[in-house]
Amino acid sequence: MTMRSLFLLFSLLFSLAHADEFLDPAVAFKPSARALDGQTVEVTYAIAKGYYLYRHAFRVAVEGEAATLGELQIPKGKEKDDENFGKVEVYYKTVAIRVPVARNASGALALKLNVTSQGCADAGVCYPPKTQAVSLELPDPASTPSAAGGAAATDGNESGTIANTLKNAGFWAILAFFFLAGLGLSLTPCVFPMIPILSGIIAGQGHKISHGRGLALSLTYVLGMAVTYAAAGVAAGLTGTLLSAALQNAWVLSSFALVFVVLSFSMFGFYELQLPSSLQSKLSDEAGHLQGGRGIGVFLMGALSALIVGPCVAAPLAGALLYIGQTGDAVLGGTALFVMALGMGAPLIAVGVAGGSLLPKTGPWMEAVKKAFGVLLLATAIWLIAPVIPAVVEMLAWAALLIIPAIYLHALDPLPPHAKGWHRFWKGIGIVMLLTGAALLLGALAGSRDPLQPLAGLRGQAQAAEIKKLPFEPVASLAELESKVMAAGQPVMLDFYADWCVSCKEMERFTFSEAAVQAKLAGFKLLKADVTGNTAEDKALLARFNLYGPPGILFFDKQGKEIKAVRVVGFQNAAAFLQSLERL
Repeated sequence: MTMRSLFLLFSLLFSLAHADEFLDPAVAFKPSARALDGQTVEVTYAIAKGYYLYRHAFRVAVEGEAATLGELQIPKGKEKDDENFGKVEVYYKTVAIRVPVARNASGALALKLNVTSQGCADAGVCYPPKTQAVSLELPDPASTPSAAGGAAATDGNESGTIANTLKNAGFWAILAFFFLAGLGLSLTPCVFPMIPILSGIIAGQGHKISHGRGLALSLTYVLGMAVTYAAAGVAAGLTGTLLSAALQNAWVLSSFALVFVVLSFSMFGFYELQLPSSLQSKLSDEAGHLQGGRGIGVFLMGALSALIVGPCVAAPLAGALLYIGQTGDAVLGGTALFVMALGMGAPLIAVGVAGGSLLPKTGPWMEAVKKAFGVLLLATAIWLIAPVIPAVVEMLAWAALLIIPAIYLHALDPLPPHAKGWHRFWKGIGIVMLLTGAALLLGALAGSRDPLQPLAGLRGQAQAAEIKKLPFEPVASLAELESKVMAAGQPVMLDFYADWCVSCKEMERFTFSEAAVQAKLAGFKLLKADVTGNTAEDKALLARFNLYGPPGILFFDKQGKEIKAVRVVGFQNAAAFLQSLERL
């Protein structure tokens, strides 16, 4: 008897002795199969927590002579140094294997497959190879679109493609990718709220700021942001979810907005934000290079900023988190998102250094800069809270934010006879702000609810100005979704939406409202999963499709199967969305 046979026998005896502690292999490793097209089968294993399967042990055989199977297409697994097999590749949670089928008969074909696998429990027991039977029906290739194209066809959306690309990359290549992705994300609106915060911190230093101090403040801020993202990466590695997405509700967003209001009032000179003198003296040793112990406050502000803008999920970040969740590697997750945050923070560090070298050292100009940053902080507060407040309140808030600063810019005051060019310029800016704010105020009072067309109601076109909405049907659970998709008898589009999702509102306002998009979707059954409440059903729906949050738009064919190559994750304008629809 070979050593391997002895090992397998010992493992089996050990598992029988601990039957109450370990799962039956049929429960620990559950196979299922589905047809991707008329010539491709996908075998998926659901793997229990604490268990894993070996890549080299998979076998698939077909009963009967109606078809023969090609070479298995098995994705790359996670490397593991196994005591018995040496370095091997294993899978946790789930694995999907593609099986090409060469048919010996036309039309629909019923197949019975015998799938073999072998796995172990992390607690210390391994099972012998086990063969299980699965059945499915292979559709007629003549009436079924081909799913050829490998993994790219399965995950052709941007986030899925990125996840698949990272699967085959080395550790340092992954970190390089995350840094570059961070640089890319720094150019998106998600990072904009951080700029006035950091600039306000530097501007608040006044004449005391120096080149080195500006660098130190910005580095401290970015490190606070990076530590928060690292924690989210660890959470993604351990649980496969984006932790900060759970923070998205009206109460949390209101709290974040209140923080920005408090910060803005300090910029206007109503009060000074600083640690108590007793705490400043205790922290002076740890933050000696940052006068008054303010380094701790700057670090915490960076961490808070990351929580606020983190749920603004772009497709690259969603794909990265999808990959981390699949690996189950908390160390990689934390390191990768820490590096990504450094990439996002690189421009912020440049802002800090430039602020330290370019901002005036003395004079009243610095007070004007502080007040400008105060206005930007208030604008950020309105932007944060806008998704969860009535449209009329949002319009009134923007009106006040435009009108009051316009008065301080002397929009209503006559210019001196010999006013300089800059005085005239800023008065012009003030007049534009005053007129825009007045239009928003009058429009809100007249019944308009569109900040982009505030005076439509005064023109008697309030109804015409309303956005023509698509006829979505709500779905509240996975069971309800599956029922409606299977009963539709036509292509289906599923839109994941939440009240707190800014990109979802943008999709409704700028994409779904376009006549060309609505015409293209005329033949679709339209479903909407509102995940605003973040309930257990909402989480199950998102997890079912490996989504971390809205917006996510999925498409299903007439047979109820998802067309994964045409997923839309994140905001797309009308032109880009039409291109996605053309790919169907």
